[in-house]
Amino acid sequence: MKMNEPSDKSFKNRRKTPRENDRFFQIMVGVNVLGWFVFIAALLVFHDARPEFVSGVQAFWGVEGREEWSETLSIYLVGLLCCCVAISAAVLLMKRKRNRREKDQYGINGYVLMFIAISSLIILYFEFNP
Repeated sequence: MKMNEPSDKSFKNRRKTPRENDRFFQIMVGVNVLGWFVFIAALLVFHDARPEFVSGVQAFWGVEGREEWSETLSIYLVGLLCCCVAISAAVLLMKRKRNRREKDQYGINGYVLMFIAISSLIILYFEFNP
């Protein structure tokens, strides 16, 4: 018997288990996908919350559009973006806990989601507080 191997036969070696069968990895991927769906929801709310673009034809015909941000939808937008930041931080912490070897792929989409959400929150902060 080798020194590394436990004597218990029910022990499952995580290093030999494929990533797709690992429950923690599946949860991490699910949380990551949830974060991107929340970001898509934030994009949909952003579309309705922003001021409407009034073109020259609309101005000529006297069609009025909303020229300020929708207050209630802006609150939802900020909440969704904060959720994106929290979810991406959770995914990055999960990846940090799990990926310790040199061959492990860290993934960049968590960083991208966090960067986009934080930069959107900063832009909205300066838009609402001139």
